[in-house]
Amino acid sequence: MIPEKMKEVLKQDGVVAIATLGQDGPHMVNTWNSYIRITDDERILIPVGYMNRTEANIAFNDQVLITVGSSKVAGTIGPGTGFLIKGTAVIESSGSDFDYTKATFTWARGVMSVSASSITQTL
Repeated sequence: MIPEKMKEVLKQDGVVAIATLGQDGPHMVNTWNSYIRITDDERILIPVGYMNRTEANIAFNDQVLITVGSSKVAGTIGPGTGFLIKGTAVIESSGSDFDYTKATFTWARGVMSVSASSITQTL
């Protein structure tokens, strides 16, 4: 279940870090909180533009680590909070999730669909 506080974070300005692991080792890429959408079945959708190495890594190993955060949402020990998302990802270039993403982000050549296995508040 996606925590309500994480949904609050996604409404704020902030950077998202996405870590993948491929044949050449780990790789990280960034996007923005405001680009993330949550589906009714609680998958996390992230538009994909130039994430070529990320896409190759996901084809090799579908495990991802994602962090999101905002200084504007109260955390457990003061101002600001963040979350660590562990899950599996697939990149889609057709279908309803892609069409939904492309309608908002015309530059997207795909959509990363993440099924979270755990979401942990880190701050």
